[in-house]
Amino acid sequence: MIKWIKQLKTAFGLAFLWLVCLIYFTQGFRSFVWTAVSYQLKDRLKLSPSASQFVFSIAFFPWSIKPIYGILSDCIPIKGKKRIPYLVIATVMSFVPWLILGINETSMSSMWHLIILLTLQNLGSAMADVVIDAMIAEAVRCEKALFAGDLQSMSWLAMAFGGVCGSLLGGYALTNLEIDIIFLLFSLLPAIQLFSCGLVGENSVDDKVLSEFSNSSDSHLLNGKTNNSDEDSSLEMKSSVSARKRKKSKKQSKKTQFMPRKVQTQSAGKGKSLALQWFQSLKDATYSLCHAFKQPIILRPMAWFFLAHVTVPNLSTVMFYYQTEFLKLEASFLGTARVVGWLGLMIGTFTYNQYLKKMRLRRILMLAHIGLAFLNLFDIVLVSRTNVDFGVSDKALVLCGSALSDAINQLKFMPFLILSGQLCPPGIEGTLFALFMSINNLGSTVGSFVGAGLASILNISSGSFNNLLLGVAIQLFCTFIPIMLLFLIPKEATGIAS
Repeated sequence: MIKWIKQLKTAFGLAFLWLVCLIYFTQGFRSFVWTAVSYQLKDRLKLSPSASQFVFSIAFFPWSIKPIYGILSDCIPIKGKKRIPYLVIATVMSFVPWLILGINETSMSSMWHLIILLTLQNLGSAMADVVIDAMIAEAVRCEKALFAGDLQSMSWLAMAFGGVCGSLLGGYALTNLEIDIIFLLFSLLPAIQLFSCGLVGENSVDDKVLSEFSNSSDSHLLNGKTNNSDEDSSLEMKSSVSARKRKKSKKQSKKTQFMPRKVQTQSAGKGKSLALQWFQSLKDATYSLCHAFKQPIILRPMAWFFLAHVTVPNLSTVMFYYQTEFLKLEASFLGTARVVGWLGLMIGTFTYNQYLKKMRLRRILMLAHIGLAFLNLFDIVLVSRTNVDFGVSDKALVLCGSALSDAINQLKFMPFLILSGQLCPPGIEGTLFALFMSINNLGSTVGSFVGAGLASILNISSGSFNNLLLGVAIQLFCTFIPIMLLFLIPKEATGIAS
């Protein structure tokens, strides 16, 4: 282990490794503070479950537009640099909202102030994620390509470690500290991240090649993040398998029969202003992205993954209210349940790599949704109190459901990563993959809106869970809808590039 770290230090430098690990650790550690946000909405603002889910849906929307950040950092350098300045801006946007929430009581007491600050914070986090992915992609080019998998593995370990620490400490902090203190404590991480940005150097970009979009195709290639209101998905994006599969997928791109629009950089024209060069660069990047996405072989599978989220109402916030208000489960226990969820996700990744990657994706996705329907039965048993009749404790059922839920969702997400990598045509792999991730995130956001609407229609509130059983039953029925749409997935596609 120590020898491995020394090799990475020699290849990339200590400052760069520290920045990568810190950013991914912070992304995983976000569960520490977002648990506090859930309790702030429920206990302090007295919001209904549907209103809380609405707040989360709005706040996490910036994760659905990640390609915009990538295109901006690729095409418009700031003082000749494309990465560090944007990372500094992103870190400031991540730091300031938590600082304001920690010292300003008014901002914590207003739902709309909270929405604005949380959305700004997620904007910074999503932008930082895109930029650090681009920096990793650039760092492993050419002679350092041998270490691509190692750097990816290190980022995964850092995020997993951050997630476990955040989940464990989050429950303890809620029991012993005020929520504003939790916000201030978490703000220390982006503050350290802001300082660390100054430790990493970056070469200036030649303005004459600003419009050469294809040169930045590796940006945002290695990782992606899913947005989920309960922070489940922040893990899903760091699978080391995805990086290797996307590299192999370049050899498969003949299936798409598509080549991106050729960007004319040689005749950029000395008379053109810098602003016009930037505009042309953004125009060409957007054109290539849209033209690629309109190909049926790309559009149809992405439509399935989007619809798989939209057609199934997300009732996670409603279940959080039920677990804390009706079942009286402590914050410390819910933190433990999240740790079990992380372990379940790792088991899901291992299971996929060992036993399922040769299976057709249609079958994997069908089995995943059948598994999710089975897990819905856990919620039905919990809400109907049937478990009490058989002597099964609420905590045991919640822990089991948390582990299985994250494991099965990972089985569903892994095919998304693999198929996305296989579908990306050469020249714009990175940005198009970021678009795929954003579509997945947008579907999750819309699914949360649908869940909030369902909870509102059924009049489910903090003090009334009479119709929650009906809501869970509707969710169970909707889980089978994506199975009927599997014709959108390529019939012969598997998890191995051929």
